[in-house]
Order: sequence, then C-alpha cells, then structure tokens
Amino acid sequence: MLTVAPDIDVLARFGRALADPIRCRILLALREAPAYPADLADALGISRTRLSNHLACLRDCGLVVTEPDGRRTRYGLADERLGHALDDLRAAVVAVETDRTCAEAGDKGCC
Repeated sequence: MLTVAPDIDVLARFGRALADPIRCRILLALREAPAYPADLADALGISRTRLSNHLACLRDCGLVVTEPDGRRTRYGLADERLGHALDDLRAAVVAVETDRTCAEAGDKGCC
C-alpha cells in the first residue's frame, strides 16, 4: 500500500496528465520522438493555443521538458522510461476484462 506522500504525489501527477485524451495523444506522440509545438498541433489537429495549455500542464506535471533549438523550442518526454510506462500501462489496461466496469462509473464518472 502506498503511504509515502511523494509516491502518491507522483502517481497523482501522472494520473492528472492521463486524465485528458489530448494530453494522452501528446504523450504518445512524444514517445515516438521530440517535436515542435506547431508540428504537434498539426499532427493532432488542434489549435496551437489549446496545445500550449496542455503542454503547460504536462510540464507542470514533470512529464515533458523543453529544449531550445535556436528561436524554436522542442518538447520531449522528461525521461525515456515514461514511454515504456505508457506502453506497459496501455497493455495492462487492455488485458483487463473488457466487460468489467467500475461499480461507481455512473455516480463518479470514472471508467
């Protein structure tokens, strides 16, 4: 059982990042390779302003980092292990029985 505050905080940050489908798509895109915001916005089909807000959230969560490249800034995963974690998490969730849902899905909006 997790009882150490830093462990709980880390998982909460990761959960907050994954709570939005656009942030998930950004993380999956950056798992492939670092990218510039304009390229990410075009690839994901969202506005640059919207992307900027999501990138700020991911930076605040400590999951992405910036790297200056001349007058541009490139974004990438803060640690390559995050890409592996995303793959592992996705595989684990897919492995769960698809006909099972959270008992509180209707009340709390989870699952």
